[in-house]
Amino acid sequence: MVGALRRLLPKNYLFTILGIAVGVAGLVALGAMAERITAFIDGGDRFVLGQISVAGEGMGMGTGFTAGGLLREEKIEQIARVPGVAAVQAQVMLPLNPTTSQFLTLTQELILGIDPTAPMPNRQLREMPVKRGRFLRAGDRGVAVLGSDFAASRHLTVGQTIELGAGRRFEVVGVLDKTLTAPDRFAIVPLEDARDLWLRRDPLLVQVFAGGRGSMSRRDLNTGAAVAWADGVDGDDLARRIQATVPGVNVTIPGELSRVLRQSTAFFSALLFGIGVLGLVIGGASLSNTVTAAVFERIRDFGIKRALGATDLQLLREILTEALAVSVSGGVIGVVLALVIGFLVDARVLREGQQLFLFSPRLLLFALVFSTILGALAAAYATLRIVRLSPAEAIRRGA
Repeated sequence: MVGALRRLLPKNYLFTILGIAVGVAGLVALGAMAERITAFIDGGDRFVLGQISVAGEGMGMGTGFTAGGLLREEKIEQIARVPGVAAVQAQVMLPLNPTTSQFLTLTQELILGIDPTAPMPNRQLREMPVKRGRFLRAGDRGVAVLGSDFAASRHLTVGQTIELGAGRRFEVVGVLDKTLTAPDRFAIVPLEDARDLWLRRDPLLVQVFAGGRGSMSRRDLNTGAAVAWADGVDGDDLARRIQATVPGVNVTIPGELSRVLRQSTAFFSALLFGIGVLGLVIGGASLSNTVTAAVFERIRDFGIKRALGATDLQLLREILTEALAVSVSGGVIGVVLALVIGFLVDARVLREGQQLFLFSPRLLLFALVFSTILGALAAAYATLRIVRLSPAEAIRRGA
């Protein structure tokens, strides 16, 4: 193996290249972790900016963006009549585990009940990306479409069944592709099935329906609604219009919710910056020190060449050519090494519905360009130090 590498790589630079590869691998691995955090934050931001979420006043079993009291059918009809509204999708959103905190919606496992005949209201997700199987259809009952992380953490696929509480089992008919945001942790079921689950969980609602109190019907059992706006309409302005014209509802304004999300993830943004700086320092220091040391190790050879008549320009051209070959080789090997390590780690944690690394094309290209430029600069610095020495001094130091 080592012999094969020696034949493929630039002569006498095997360990230099391996040293560069380690530095680049560290840079790429840290960068991939930062890219994953960025994708999570940006995905959540796009999701909340893509729709207006409305809930009833008060508190109920609803969770996530539609947390609040009942949103009755008449309120949904009033919202649909507000100028600028393109579509309203009634929803029942329940925590899979009722004891889980409702704060971190983007990381919480949720049961989402929707009407499959209604258009998807989120402008960023016009259609849910189905990886395997299919999405919900009109007339479906007792079936579920699972988010990628939700399915992976339970090792579920199409055709299997899952219990979503209260003894109700659902057949998995679809698994979504990864969205890097909230739907990755959803179990999406038909609206009527979600209403059944809600009734089984909430004794108060059961008493209301059993006693026949008031004029409430099953169509009033909504934890909230997602509202889509027409083209040319400002989402924040429409949210304020709904708030002003439809009494008795809680309206989330997309722009304000996005700002809250960004503020709540400020720590992750700072962590992201720190990871980026750390990756550049570690990778850059490793690469530049390795290339500089490799050049100084050949100081005796360069002294002999100068004594035989080689000019400074010829010496610089030779060293830069070798440095570029070494840096590119080390960069490529480092990228491959980081990819192998990342895929092996992700293959393990994906079983639990997690993902640590995101290797974007821009990250891999940056790593290669960074290693090439820094290697060339380090070689140029070492060369300038060498040419300042007389040939005799260079030969003596390299002896």
